[in-house]
Amino acid sequence: MSGTPTGSSSAQPPVTPVPKTMETFDRKYANRILVLLACIVVVVMYIEGMLTPSLPTIQRDFGVDTAQVSLIISGYAAAGVALSPVVGKLGDIYGKRKVLSAVMLGYAAAVAVTGFSPNFTFMVAARTVQGIGLTIMPLGMSLMREEFPRELVPRAQGLLSAMFGIGFVISLPLGSFVSQNFGWRDTYHSAIPFVVLLAILVILFLRESSYRRPETKVDYVGAALLGGALAGVVVALSQGQVWGWTSLRTLAFLGAGLALFVPFAGYEVWWKNRGREPIVDTQMLRERNVAVTNAVLTIVGLGMYVALFSLIYQFEYPLASGGYNASFPSFNILAAGLQIVPLALAMIFVAVIVSFAVSRVGVKPFAIGGSVVTAVGFYLLATAHTLPQALLYETVVGAGIALLNASVINLLILTVDPKDMGQATAMNNVFRNVGGSVGAPIAGSLLATYLITTGPHAGLGWPSHLAFQYAFYIAAGITLLAGLAIVFGQEVLGPARHPKFAHLPTLPRRSRAPPTPAPGEPLPVKG
Repeated sequence: MSGTPTGSSSAQPPVTPVPKTMETFDRKYANRILVLLACIVVVVMYIEGMLTPSLPTIQRDFGVDTAQVSLIISGYAAAGVALSPVVGKLGDIYGKRKVLSAVMLGYAAAVAVTGFSPNFTFMVAARTVQGIGLTIMPLGMSLMREEFPRELVPRAQGLLSAMFGIGFVISLPLGSFVSQNFGWRDTYHSAIPFVVLLAILVILFLRESSYRRPETKVDYVGAALLGGALAGVVVALSQGQVWGWTSLRTLAFLGAGLALFVPFAGYEVWWKNRGREPIVDTQMLRERNVAVTNAVLTIVGLGMYVALFSLIYQFEYPLASGGYNASFPSFNILAAGLQIVPLALAMIFVAVIVSFAVSRVGVKPFAIGGSVVTAVGFYLLATAHTLPQALLYETVVGAGIALLNASVINLLILTVDPKDMGQATAMNNVFRNVGGSVGAPIAGSLLATYLITTGPHAGLGWPSHLAFQYAFYIAAGITLLAGLAIVFGQEVLGPARHPKFAHLPTLPRRSRAPPTPAPGEPLPVKG
């Protein structure tokens, strides 16, 4: 028997798959998944990495204002957040490979047409469809969790976190170079072959998940209510700074989103009382490590977006406003991309180290240390006055982010049952992106509020140095709060892991083999 569920039957219940062990897992296939996911990370980050610095060009090409062009970002985020719980649940029910294949094809189609957008409305629609790309990594991480034995999951997860740093290193300079020299459309055109190729590789070379429950009915009404609620909140948060926090549009989207949570909660209770499985398992979300991971990554996402959004603008604005652009009013997109590279290099280096050490040391020491290091990096950025200082201090931020990202996610993926991994990682993706949706507008509000009001540059709308300082101080405080939340998690790795996880194996510490005894010499006695 293959170990794959065959459907519900009173005579023959579904067979529970056996988790992979060091002796039974297919190393070549597991590494294949890791490499494929790494390539997907790089390509997606290449596509998204060039977009933010290209927004002014897109705005001029289509003749729209700042509020309109920001819909390109918020539409993508709203669609991704709304679809994440639905897609994650579908992966748990029908198979993560099948759902991931459909997602990759949809993402490839959206990317293929975005660069040919004839008008702004078409581009916003294409970008909204492209938001399905936010569901790729939760599905991929779930497949990776199933194929690696528990001992190697932290290492695989850490290496995948390092790929985000590599994605930064490759995507920002390369994407910025193409955008600056050939235009934003060619960035999309150049990505089409790679996205299509990756979609084909997913279809041809990935095996279907062993954890499937096709007998479970999909809660489509609950999914629609939850998706609408999340989309309304994300649009309001991401557009509030542009539309105005008290504007009718912002309040309408926020009110509609919050209001939809009420019928969603009632419908989920009714659905569950009928003996069916709701779109979101609230009991799973209440699991301590799941709740801690979601809270931490929401807070970290908020703080990180506040700081990184401000840092990118600081690279753009002139020296007179506390920025680092000595050639203002001209702005070199490529230079801005290169100035983020030190942060990405630090992410790569530290994430690789954490991936090999977290099994023995434990999640919480690295995660708490990461929050402290990141907060220190943000504080140092607030004190920076020159470009070399900023480049140096951003490496501290990159190291801290890597410590956090490569460690804390293990609290979730080593706690949740593999059959619910799609839903768990998808909901974590929702929380992370909601935090990011709050962070960017906070930074934008600070930069729009604290302007230069005296001297020759008054009235130009330039943010003062104080605006950047406040952004970094806020990000530092928020990140320390994340470190405090980590304390409440239950350790899953290392010598101090919680008794609840004590029976589960971890990667053994390597020891040197004893010397081979000479002929006639007695064997060494352990003790």
